[in-house]
Amino acid sequence: MNDEILTVSEEMTVQELATFLVDHEISGAPVEDADGRLVGLVSTTDLARHAAESGSLEETDEHPFFHSWAGGGLDADDIAELHIEEEGLLVREIMTPTVFAVAADAPVSHVAHSMLDGHLHRLLVIDNERVVGIVSTSDLLRLLAEGQ
Repeated sequence: MNDEILTVSEEMTVQELATFLVDHEISGAPVEDADGRLVGLVSTTDLARHAAESGSLEETDEHPFFHSWAGGGLDADDIAELHIEEEGLLVREIMTPTVFAVAADAPVSHVAHSMLDGHLHRLLVIDNERVVGIVSTSDLLRLLAEGQ
């Protein structure tokens, strides 16, 4: 689990979101409303889904977005290739409006099963109704690589 939780505002533009994700080298983040309440999650998958639905992303494996993760992740150029040009498009318009979480004392196997069953790349970690961290597929892979 990572206890540094980077959040974004639902009022952030998608262009600002893309810069934020690249600058912090992350693929997604929890979304907060103006009062600091968690209202969803947003990720590069949401960016790509919006680009595909708006017709700005060609369905071809030649596009760098489809193979960029193998080379170390997306960079600013890869995200720019998505051609999300709708000025003023906000995070709240593309985010997943659901917050997925597990208890802080949940066994690793439960976390992994939750992520697999829900096709999720990250889960918030909750302790006494407070967010205390986030666990991602990278965290689980690191654990596996280190031999637990």
